[in-house]
Amino acid sequence: MSVVSQVILRADDELRYPSSGELKSINEFLKTGEQRTRIASTLAENEKKIVQEASKQLWQKRPDFISPGGNAYGEKQRALCLRDYGWYLRLITYGVLSGDKEPIEKIGLIGVREMYNSLGVPVAGMAESIRCLKNASVSLLSQEDALAAAPYFDFIIQAMS
Repeated sequence: MSVVSQVILRADDELRYPSSGELKSINEFLKTGEQRTRIASTLAENEKKIVQEASKQLWQKRPDFISPGGNAYGEKQRALCLRDYGWYLRLITYGVLSGDKEPIEKIGLIGVREMYNSLGVPVAGMAESIRCLKNASVSLLSQEDALAAAPYFDFIIQAMS
């Protein structure tokens, strides 16, 4: 939920106008709108490139994942991994756009450990895959934009660690 939505809902719950401090936080949020939109656009427009680079990095670090018996062994399993990469990248753009990690948590992290454990997917491997996704993504961003986007990747990595 964006800062704007949070302020409005909180003020409405308390039957009051937003405070000057809340209005200041909205103003700060709006000032970063162009940057957040630019980051989300860059990630979305380069999804295929990012996913390819991230998977290349992961397979180099963890060749056991694509070896016989590995979780990404075979065309179907590898395709599922790449699908998940795209899904997590999309979640990150939601967080960046809203300026909040709540969409990432609500849509993508609640129950994720249990799901991967039930599928026999090593959660530590998923955390490593998100690190690769982060590396591939931030390499396409300016230093300032990379610093703004990194915490959203780190939030997922921490949740999976």
